Amino acid sequence: MKLTFSPASPFARKVRIAAIETGLIDGIELTPATVAPGQPNEEYSKITPLKKLPVLILDNGDVILDSYVIVEYLDELAGGGKLIPASGPERWKVKSDHSLLQGMLDSMLLCRYEKMVRPEGLRWNAWHDDHWNRAWAGMARFENRPDVLSGPFNIAQIGLVCVLGYADFRFADCGWRKAHPKLDAFHQKMLERPSVKISVPPPA
Repeated sequence: MKLTFSPASPFARKVRIAAIETGLIDGIELTPATVAPGQPNEEYSKITPLKKLPVLILDNGDVILDSYVIVEYLDELAGGGKLIPASGPERWKVKSDHSLLQGMLDSMLLCRYEKMVRPEGLRWNAWHDDHWNRAWAGMARFENRPDVLSGPFNIAQIGLVCVLGYADFRFADCGWRKAHPKLDAFHQKMLERPSVKISVPPPA
């Protein structure tokens, strides 16, 4: 299998962590890819018209899109139930938590594009602030979710690791640690896991 990725992508990081945790990483070839707003990449568009990272290319050529779907595929390939509960109320709670975290990452990425990529004269500050407030409110919610912070290592915890790691990577001065000390303690504990530590993005 091949995984398209960038070390800077929190979505690709999620899959890398999952691949390590499920014991499948050695069977996956990491294939660097570059995608950016406003910059065509015709070769990558042939793989996915959405031009998003990551995608998993199976040995038979099939393409699996979306970081969550890829994690679900890897979890099932590894026997199921390790990162995503197989059934019952816990499954839906974990999936819903992950959806919130995925949306937070989407908003943070849009903030990054608005401030760093969009030409200055075209920036929409209110739109940027609205998306940042969504991510920040999400952090505040997880600050008060001991079931997630101290629960079993699953897709929700992986998603939260990727949110906080991306905040460090792209928004180093946002002050999330001071505002959310429980998240800080959670993040420090997670960094003790080899899968989390090895996938930290390089210095911005």
